[in-house]
Amino acid sequence: MPNAAIYARYSTDMQREASIEDQVRLCAERAEVDGLSIIETYTDHATSGSTLLRSGIQALLHDAASGRFDILISEALDRLSRDQEDIAGIYKRLSFAGVKIITLSEGEINQLHIGLKGTMNALFLKDLADKTRRGLRGRVEAGKSGGGKSYGYDVVKTFDADGEAIRGDRTINKSEAAIITRIFKSYSVGKSPKAIAAHLNAESIPGPRGNSWGQSTINGNRQRGTGILNNELYIGRLVWNRLRYVKDPETGKRVSRLNPEGEWSVQEVPDLRIVDQNLWGQVKKRQGKLELNKTKKQYFWTKQRPRYLLSGLIRCGVCGGGFSVISQTHIGCANARNKGTCTERRSIKRTTLEDIVLDGLKHQLMEPELCKVFAEEYIKELTRLHAQNRDSRNTHEAELNRIDRDLEKLVDAICAGVAADRIKDRMVALEQRKAELTATLEQAPDANVVIHPNMGRFYRERVAQLAETLRGDDARSEATEILRGLIEAIAVEFDEAGKPQISITGDLAGMLSLSQANKKAASVSEDDVQQIKLVAGVGFEPTTFRL
Repeated sequence: MPNAAIYARYSTDMQREASIEDQVRLCAERAEVDGLSIIETYTDHATSGSTLLRSGIQALLHDAASGRFDILISEALDRLSRDQEDIAGIYKRLSFAGVKIITLSEGEINQLHIGLKGTMNALFLKDLADKTRRGLRGRVEAGKSGGGKSYGYDVVKTFDADGEAIRGDRTINKSEAAIITRIFKSYSVGKSPKAIAAHLNAESIPGPRGNSWGQSTINGNRQRGTGILNNELYIGRLVWNRLRYVKDPETGKRVSRLNPEGEWSVQEVPDLRIVDQNLWGQVKKRQGKLELNKTKKQYFWTKQRPRYLLSGLIRCGVCGGGFSVISQTHIGCANARNKGTCTERRSIKRTTLEDIVLDGLKHQLMEPELCKVFAEEYIKELTRLHAQNRDSRNTHEAELNRIDRDLEKLVDAICAGVAADRIKDRMVALEQRKAELTATLEQAPDANVVIHPNMGRFYRERVAQLAETLRGDDARSEATEILRGLIEAIAVEFDEAGKPQISITGDLAGMLSLSQANKKAASVSEDDVQQIKLVAGVGFEPTTFRL
C-alpha cells in the first residue's frame, strides 16, 4: 500500500472549523477507494492561501523531502496555495521528492494544472480583494467602520430582521476614552510621548493591545495617521483607504504603502467624537512645530557621528533594552525610565564604563590561557580548511592536465586534416577554462598560516595606543571608529552591592588585526568592576570560534 498524506485548509475565521473535518473526510474516502494508506494529516486553520507562512504546509514540505509519503491528497489545488509562484514552487519541491499530488477536483496534478489553475486562483484572489474593498467602501460611506478596532471604541453586535449580522457599528468605551483625553491634554501642555507612556505604565493601565504603552503607540506617524495622537476618528472623522498593503515577495509578509490623498474615503461620524476640536488643534500645532524643527536638523543628524565612544552599543542586562543618557555624566536603562517596564533603575558613570571596557579589551580578552585555547581551535580549523583546499587544488590541477591533453588532441586533429572550423569553438572553450583554472590556482591562499606567539601582547599594546589617541583631538574620530568596530554589544548588570557586571561581545577578526604596534596605558582599578566577560562574535570566519 503506498503511503499518502492529506492536506486541508480553510481561509478565514468566518468559515466553519468543520470545513477542515469535511475536507479530511472526503480525502480519506478517496484514499480508501484508491487503496492508499494515510500516515499523516496536515491542516492550516483560518489561514490565507496567498502565503506559505503556514505551519501545516511547511511541515508537509519538510516531511515530503524526507520521504515520509508518496502521494498527497487535497480537496483542490487552491487549498495548497492561491499564489502562482508558491503553487509552482510546491509542485516543483514535491515532484523532486517523488510525491504525486491528487485533488478531488482536478485529479492527478501535472504541469498544465499548475499553469492554468495557478493563474485562475491568482485571478480569484485579485477579484476577491476587489469585491471586499467595494464592500468595505460601501460600509464606510454609510458611516460604519471599514474593519479593525480602534482604541477607545467597542464593537456593537446587532442583527437585521433576517438574523444576519450588521457589521461596522462602534460605540465609545468611556474608560478608554478618558485615557485618550488624558493623553491629548498631557501632550498639549508639553509632556513628551515618552513621559506619558511611562506614567500610564506606572499606573498599570493596559495599552491598546493589552500590553505596555510605548512612545510610538502615542506618537505614531502623523502622515500615515497612526498613533493615538493622529487618529482622526477621535474628532468624529472616519478616514478609510489611507494605506494599502502589499505582500513582500521575499518574506511573504504584508507591508503598508501610503495612498494618494485623492483616493481616501472620508466620512463625518460626530457620534464617535472623543476629543474636542480645540484640544485637537493644540496637539496638531505642537506636532507641527516639532516636525519643523526636525526638518531643519535632519541633515545634521544624518551626518552626525556617535557622540561618545560607546553610544548605541550598550544594552541592559535585565531587559535587553538600550541605555540612554540620564544626566550629564551617567547613563542607564531607557526602558526603566521611559516605559517603567524594567526594574533596573541604577546607573553608571559613562566615563567609568568606557574605562572598564577599554581595560577589558586590553588585558582580559587576550589572557594567555584564552589565547592558547583560541590558537589551538584556530589551527585545528585552519588544518581542516587547508585539507579542503588541497582537495580542491588537486581537482583543479587534474582538470588542467586533462584540458592540456584535449588541446593537444585537437591540434593533432587539425594536423590530420580535420577542418579547423569544426573544432574552433571547442578549443576556445577549453582555453577559457584553462585560464580560469590557472588564475584560481595562482590566487589560492598560502597554507603556511600561523599565529604569532606574542599576539596577545601586540593586541594589548595596540588597544592602549588607541586609548591614548582618544585623549587627543587630531585622530580621535579615527580611533573611536576603530575601537567601536571591535565591539558588537555591551550588556550591563549590577550585583547586590551595586557593582557593574559587564559582558562584551566583540569582533575577533578586528581584534586579531590590531595585533601590532606598541604603547601602554594605565588599567582600571579592580574596585570599578566585579566581573567582565568577553565573547567572540561575527566577523571572524568561521564564526564557531568563541572566547
